[in-house]
Amino acid sequence: MQGLEEIKAKLDETDEKIIELIDKKRELIKLISKAKYKESTAEFICKEYMDFDIKRVVYQGVEGAYSHIVTKKLFPDVETENVNTFEDAINEVLNGNAKYCIIPIENSSAGIVSDVYDLLLKKDVVIVAEYDLHISHCLLGVRGAKLGDIRTVYSHPQALMQCGAYLKEHPGWSQISLLNTALSAKKVRDDKDISQAAIASRLSGDLYDLDVLDEGINRNVNNTTRFVVLSKDKIFSKKSNKLSLILELPHEKGMLYNILGIFVLNGLNLVKVESRPIPEKTFEYRFFIDIEGNLSLSNVSNVLEILKKEVTFLKILGNYCSVK
Repeated sequence: MQGLEEIKAKLDETDEKIIELIDKKRELIKLISKAKYKESTAEFICKEYMDFDIKRVVYQGVEGAYSHIVTKKLFPDVETENVNTFEDAINEVLNGNAKYCIIPIENSSAGIVSDVYDLLLKKDVVIVAEYDLHISHCLLGVRGAKLGDIRTVYSHPQALMQCGAYLKEHPGWSQISLLNTALSAKKVRDDKDISQAAIASRLSGDLYDLDVLDEGINRNVNNTTRFVVLSKDKIFSKKSNKLSLILELPHEKGMLYNILGIFVLNGLNLVKVESRPIPEKTFEYRFFIDIEGNLSLSNVSNVLEILKKEVTFLKILGNYCSVK
């Protein structure tokens, strides 16, 4: 019969072997994660979006639009051109006529720009940068017009929503949506009608020779619109700290809870979850998710590999950072 000390010695020996095996397992897991990363992100290359030869950038709207303001801030020395719609802007990039396009994606007061979210699903472009622009709307009228003259207000639907509280104070005003805030200002200038006004930027007022009848009419002093830079090149940088995904889940009880748990268990912070209806599936939804992370990290690649097995659809919208 073995003595107590001999048994303890064998237990210690066994513990050492177990620890050694655990260490080997950890190393193998790291190798697997790296291999999965290379496979799941094979289309993406690590390159700064400003390192390309950028000859042309497009934005939706006309000169003076908030998209135009952001475009000139980000690309002050690059040729810019305006197009009519968000889809036109994205198609210019896909067709190779422009390197990037600048698109608004959400507002802190009015929420997401749903048309843009739908286009991100359909179009083969990725987000390579984002920029937050503080928005202060003005009510613009023709020279000599007074606040009491106004009967009709033109602007983009998002701007009308952002100024909803102000507009409720003027129930006699008709509200008409146009494609763009600056386009609204241009219309007011061209029509030369003192009963018309536009909600747009102060820059639009200067460009189209309009008077500022009232300013800061969005009421929310923190009103901010987030713009994204879209590219057809699947790139990310070492500094990228936000990863955007689109997911479609099996329509099963607890599935969303389980999927969100995958991010938590891998130490990733979710910063946004947005749902959009799937038109061909009654009352089923796809999810747009933003997390903090970089495609070069093993926990990110591990999550992507798990998602491939668990969800019915997965698209990486981009890995990028905010431009200050």
